[in-house]
Amino acid sequence: MDFEEQRPSTRRTYLKSGAALVTGGLLAGCTGQDTDGETASSSTTESSSSSTPEQTTESTPADESYTVSMAPMGAVSFDSAPETIFTRLTHHAGMAFALGHGDAVNSMHAPDYYDALWNQFTPRLDGVSLDWSGLYSSWEPSKERLYELDSDVHLADPASVAALGSWDESDLEEIEENVSPWFGNTFSDRNRSPPTEWADRYEHYGLWEIFAKVATVLQEEAKYESLASVREEMLQTISSKLPPADERPTVVMLASRDYENIYAYNLNTPGFLTAHTRPLGAQGALGDDVESGATIDFETLLEADPDVILSLGGMHPTTDMGKIRQTLTDHPVASEVSAVKNGRIYAQAARYQGPILNLFQTEMTAKQLYPDIFGSWPTYESGPYPEIPAEEQLFDRQRVADIING
Repeated sequence: MDFEEQRPSTRRTYLKSGAALVTGGLLAGCTGQDTDGETASSSTTESSSSSTPEQTTESTPADESYTVSMAPMGAVSFDSAPETIFTRLTHHAGMAFALGHGDAVNSMHAPDYYDALWNQFTPRLDGVSLDWSGLYSSWEPSKERLYELDSDVHLADPASVAALGSWDESDLEEIEENVSPWFGNTFSDRNRSPPTEWADRYEHYGLWEIFAKVATVLQEEAKYESLASVREEMLQTISSKLPPADERPTVVMLASRDYENIYAYNLNTPGFLTAHTRPLGAQGALGDDVESGATIDFETLLEADPDVILSLGGMHPTTDMGKIRQTLTDHPVASEVSAVKNGRIYAQAARYQGPILNLFQTEMTAKQLYPDIFGSWPTYESGPYPEIPAEEQLFDRQRVADIING
């Protein structure tokens, strides 16, 4: 089938400037997948501040086109704001949602899972709704489906798509030229190295730096600025009240379906996966002895003996936090861990977070780690994000809802 012949004549066009998107051969194979997305090693440190990154944006009165630059794509020009959005991982989808374009998203990895998870938070934002259920599941997208979706922009990292091994250079170029541009950055999750062919053009960004660029693509810079101000105010409040480093708890984040295979994650590694934990400055219980994302057993957990255990995915509706706590309490080794003995096992949501989840997760983790300073986190077993007394909230929900709704 010739998909290009089937395309409507009203398709939004775009211009690409700078070097070609794809050069050279592509890496065959993928480095793996964790509970939220893609994994590998990390290096360098992402800033926890929400300072506004410099934008490369130009427009001309004649055609009203504008240009946005981000690695690895380089400069990408649009003739108008995209109205339909392809995504793979949820940090990009969450950015569209934060800017009031959640309904424009037509695809994402595990849409039903993340629809349920994101909707644990929307009840706390008056007038904000979201429905990602039933969307195209795009972990490894097909070229044919991208033609059918006919998206105005692909908020996905082309280097990450290349790493899947099922896409070659011509496939990426074809979609870029015949459908719409790629615009995304994924290897900043842990500040990983991209496939070799992309290394010379790759840069790592913080979550909110990527968000600023996506906001420019969607022509929603004012919403970005407003949300960034909310985050900056919260981070200033947190940083001004943190106890000295030697008085902070030791913490480990765990992910497991059955607590037979346990994945352990550090909280202070660089990249946007820790954008909500790194500003809190807690001590990683595992230190440098265990690589973040490695599997551990209960003996290793007891040796690390964290003061706090954060359970990744614990806020998803299909997760039973009560059962998790009971499993650890009943286990002869795990029951000796300080966090288990003291009842400090807390739910987390997702590491591939967008800006709105980042706000909520920063607040909830601050309360989980420092209840005497920021107010206690309610005992959570199921349901939406708990109601927090207004005087104990670290950011204004109504303000955020008003920004999203525009």
